[in-house]
Amino acid sequence: MAGTEYTPSWPGFQRLESVQEVLDRNKLLISEINRNHELRTPESLLRNVTLIRELNGNMATVVEAYRQLATLIDIPGSAPAANQQ
Repeated sequence: MAGTEYTPSWPGFQRLESVQEVLDRNKLLISEINRNHELRTPESLLRNVTLIRELNGNMATVVEAYRQLATLIDIPGSAPAANQQ
């Protein structure tokens, strides 16, 4: 299968790919926020407000995606205490 890319077919794979895209975007946002912070100009600090809001929204998206992924994965011993026997 040389030259053929393997694509996993489990239900959460596409969601995991989208999480990675958000994390990559967050890395860029954090770099820009740091640069703006070092500049300390009113414009750059004002821009950071917008960037930090986007970063915060992205983190909420990542948390929700991981929560949804966790429902797809059966991990032994991970059941809530009320369901354990």
